[in-house]
Amino acid sequence: MNYGLPVAGVNVVRRVLPGVLKALGSQAELVERGRRATADLFAGLIKRYSFSSRDVDPAVARFAERMIEGTPIDVVAEFYPAFAEHDKAAALDVYREVPVLVLAGDRDLVTPSSHSEAIADLLPDAELVIVPDAGHLVMLEHPEVVTDRLADLLVRVGAVPSAANVGTYGSTAQPGG
Repeated sequence: MNYGLPVAGVNVVRRVLPGVLKALGSQAELVERGRRATADLFAGLIKRYSFSSRDVDPAVARFAERMIEGTPIDVVAEFYPAFAEHDKAAALDVYREVPVLVLAGDRDLVTPSSHSEAIADLLPDAELVIVPDAGHLVMLEHPEVVTDRLADLLVRVGAVPSAANVGTYGSTAQPGG
């Protein structure tokens, strides 16, 4: 995972960030006051790491900011080490028996689409959809694409009749990876 940084930057982040987050987590009240005071600065960072499109609805961007700002720093500090080491590839076996949709933004800086491609490779019958011009919050950035693909999945599993489908999307779907 490179977080959209050059290699040297990634190495520094991997070495320094866990300690920084742990220190910040131990000073949660002070950090939260600082987060509120620097909300405009964080808004730009949140937008960069959440979205790829330049024309994201400002209300959607504000919603994402509030959602992320609402996560206490001590929660982030405890979550990050698990996130960096999280690998549940072995758990994917249970999904070989059911229809699967793997969907990602092509410009996700937090969880690169290569991770979704790796999941689809392990689940050869999965439908892989890489959404163009989409970042980490693809479901907010391109809700119509996500809705269409979820509706298609519901039809495939027989949860809704095909006539109930909400529409189709000019697909970049790559069934089977």
